[in-house]
Amino acid sequence: MAEQNSERPGRKNGRSANNGNGPMRFSRGLFGWFLFGALCVALFVLLSNQGRSASQVDLGVVLNEIESGNVAKLVISDSGELKGEFATPVTVGNGQQKVTHFRSTIPSGPAVTPIIERVLQHRDPKLSLKAESDQNLLLNVLIPFIPWLLVFGFIYFFVFRQLRNSAGAGGMLGNFGRSRHKITSKEHTNVTFDDVAGIEEAKEEVMEIVEFLKNPRKFQRLGGRIPRGVLLVGEPGTGKTLLAKAIAGEADVPFFSISGSDFVEMFVGVGASRVRDLFKQAKDNSPCIIFLDEIDAVGRRRGSGFTSGGHDEREQTLNAILVEMDGFETNDQVIVCAATNRVDVLDPALTRPGRFDRQIYVPLPDIKGRLDILKVHTRKVKLGPNVDLMRLARATPGFSGADLAAIINEAALHATMAGKEFIEMDDLEEARDKVRWGRARKSRAIDEKEKQMIAYHEAGHAVVQWLEKDADPIHKVTIIPRGQMGGATFSLPEKDRVAYSRRWCIATIKTCFGGRIAEELFCGDIHTGAAMDIRQATALARHMVAEWGMSERLGFVYYGEDESRPALDLGGSRPYSEETARKIDEEVSGLIDRLYRETRQMLIDNRDRVDALAKALLKYETLDLADIDRIMRGDHLTRPPVPDAEQDKSRRAAVAPAAPRPEVNLGGGPLPAPG
Repeated sequence: MAEQNSERPGRKNGRSANNGNGPMRFSRGLFGWFLFGALCVALFVLLSNQGRSASQVDLGVVLNEIESGNVAKLVISDSGELKGEFATPVTVGNGQQKVTHFRSTIPSGPAVTPIIERVLQHRDPKLSLKAESDQNLLLNVLIPFIPWLLVFGFIYFFVFRQLRNSAGAGGMLGNFGRSRHKITSKEHTNVTFDDVAGIEEAKEEVMEIVEFLKNPRKFQRLGGRIPRGVLLVGEPGTGKTLLAKAIAGEADVPFFSISGSDFVEMFVGVGASRVRDLFKQAKDNSPCIIFLDEIDAVGRRRGSGFTSGGHDEREQTLNAILVEMDGFETNDQVIVCAATNRVDVLDPALTRPGRFDRQIYVPLPDIKGRLDILKVHTRKVKLGPNVDLMRLARATPGFSGADLAAIINEAALHATMAGKEFIEMDDLEEARDKVRWGRARKSRAIDEKEKQMIAYHEAGHAVVQWLEKDADPIHKVTIIPRGQMGGATFSLPEKDRVAYSRRWCIATIKTCFGGRIAEELFCGDIHTGAAMDIRQATALARHMVAEWGMSERLGFVYYGEDESRPALDLGGSRPYSEETARKIDEEVSGLIDRLYRETRQMLIDNRDRVDALAKALLKYETLDLADIDRIMRGDHLTRPPVPDAEQDKSRRAAVAPAAPRPEVNLGGGPLPAPG
């Protein structure tokens, strides 16, 4: 289909409609600016002449100045008016004003001829004398009014007419009711379905819409109807907007895109007016696609807030969308595609069949999807021979497509700053840690006692995770601060975990306890570094007891939050009794106490391993899986220790521009949200 634009039909880029081969028409916009410049120049010249307007001077003064030779220019009209210019300014009016340009009138009593003869007799040879006819009198009267005519003409043509044309039938303020959408065609986007990876099911459902727009009779043969609306739902960064861009790149139809926040203005009723204008233009260009990004800005559930009412601006905008999508004048050739990550707050009337018939869930990518996404984003970068994208895909569970794109970009920047010719695996691993946890703070000054406590804390985590066979495999442990973490123990999951087994939950809770218990056993004190471990273990234990039915005492009963209850609930009531709440608290506390004792005994039985691992961390700061295995077997590490801060600073200054080897933080991350 031909490219759609906002110009009149039959015109394209200022040329006639005969395929662009007709004569070029002069642009009205260029002509308007040319006319505006000419008027400005004329206005400046006329105002400058007005600024040199002549002053009224007595006839006797003028005659005396003529006789003394102080008049350089003189014009005599038939009506007896003298106009001219003094060679030297003359003071008139009691010495208060100096006059250069003058005019004077010959009284009606004396004859004009004798005065003219007197002037001719006594004039200086340098005097420029000129006679003027009274035929120019009308022009002299009209000249002072020309600047004002130009000013009012400019205001009318360039202000009022522009407002009227842009406002349309709504008047000067009608422009606020016009839609602020953007029209995108296939030629204006370089995103296709080949650039979308990791969400194959969502891509297949969207491809059905594109196929219908290209060949509608294929679907109408059996009486089927394409969905009027498609709602893309998913976490931030999963590729909802990218999928919409791919639709615009694949479909040969106009693509109207607008954000939900663009509908709402400070004027009441503007949002509804923009909705009507958007759908009107879409129907005029059907078949087409309308994309509403972040529709939750105007599509929130009605009647759920204190400010909700019949005159609420967002409600009026939502009502207009509901009517346009499935009202009396429904057009099947206009498909509405919307995206949101807050589908739970949308109004039920908006998500019902007939409006948004199909909800396409765009999930976080699995390991295969992450590998495909990494392949897409590494097309335009140079990768080294040691890069293993599958290993990076395994190490990024829970990462969205946007996170993976940021990893590739950060790795390219890191390799560039290090002066490398291509991206290595170390750059990708450092970029992964930087995107998720922040930049490593190697220059941070840490007290030796605090550093020792952090080392034993992380050693306790690592030993428990290495001993627990049901936990995720350990990958690396470090005491280098990153973000708000003083140190971290990272794992490398073997697969994406969709459901959590009871054994995995118990092993994870024990791993959380290992840090605090190691502090008690080896440092004789505890610190606040275990706050996140306590929160993680408590949340996991409560989920096991109250929601996942993993408690024999409470049985197969759900005691969690009721998601079907309204968001605004001021009562605070619970769907179970106080006695049941007490039992839940006892079960959670009992489970945590039992696992804490088992973990403590485990570390007591492996004191030598914890101590050896902590001392190795103090010496090397970062240990990978191979180093941990050697220490747990009782072997000693022989690689050179990490230099202190001053030695490392001088070494990096001497070896510039090469950067120090970044730490590898693969496979870690916060515990996935249970449920």
